[in-house]
Amino acid sequence: MPLVLVTGATGFIASHTIADLLAHGYHVRGTVRSFAKAADHAALKALPGASERLELLEAQLLDPHGFDKAAEGCDAVLHMASPYVMDVTDPQKDLVDPAVQGTVNLLKSAAQAPSVKRVVVTSSMAAITDEPEADHLLTEADWNTKSSLTRNAYYYSKTMAERAAWSFMDEAKPAFDLVVINPFLVIGPSLTKALNTSNKVFADIVKGQYPAILALTWGFVDVRDVARAHVLALETPSASGRYICAADTVSMRDVVGILREALPSARKLPSFGLDHGFGTSLMRLAALTQPPGVGSYLRSHLGRVPRYDNKKIRTELGLTFRDVRKTIAETANDLVAWGHIKLR
Repeated sequence: MPLVLVTGATGFIASHTIADLLAHGYHVRGTVRSFAKAADHAALKALPGASERLELLEAQLLDPHGFDKAAEGCDAVLHMASPYVMDVTDPQKDLVDPAVQGTVNLLKSAAQAPSVKRVVVTSSMAAITDEPEADHLLTEADWNTKSSLTRNAYYYSKTMAERAAWSFMDEAKPAFDLVVINPFLVIGPSLTKALNTSNKVFADIVKGQYPAILALTWGFVDVRDVARAHVLALETPSASGRYICAADTVSMRDVVGILREALPSARKLPSFGLDHGFGTSLMRLAALTQPPGVGSYLRSHLGRVPRYDNKKIRTELGLTFRDVRKTIAETANDLVAWGHIKLR
């Protein structure tokens, strides 16, 4: 079976992808930032097949040659390492540089490895849109043109990183081809105790961090489906370009209802509704008092329902999506099991 390099191996999506690869017989080489904390890698090493077919190497995103050794002898590469946080001290240093330079450094290393035939990059719907519009159906042809260092900086980092990847392909013309997966909000059970940013939304709702039900609607996708999408992108010779990877949209009101049913003893779930015109205007003003990342996200997403077409990934890669409403309930119970939500 082929040898596949997975960068950012301990990440939420990456760990599920490694599990999928191992389950299908692949040999996997994963990169981690450091071996200093053995506990951080214990879940990966415990995966079925890991003892025989998984090796881990250290690699740094900002090291120009950080992925050279990791890429040697690999048949394919999944580049999944990139920071995912909404608020940072220095957006350029903490988000854009690691995302963009890390992607370019990885592609340069892959280009030096003659064995690499395909690279799959984990991008995001953030690279497709910054502010959903009710009258526009998003497709792979759309690009986020509104984000900046001061407006949805995380979105900006994902956009610039993906653009850098396509520019590299145009200019360097490496022997491998490039496929990009663009997931929406990725949720689901975690293989590690680490709390990822997407699942934290549910933990915050249950803990009462949201003062009311807001006019927010999220596009969701199960992490296991995202993992499968990456493997299918490797296995489908005709795969090309970008792929929107999103199952369905769910409003915050419906999310609260699902969480209430999944966790009947939860006492801090919001009940007061601000998911109407006046409430949305009020919350947009209140967003000015929030940290920059959260504030810009609220101002650009309150009252907006994303619309997108996932036909390409379903027809070209044959991906089928789980019911994300069931995934939300499963995620809630997983958060309790890991101790991120305490009901008593």
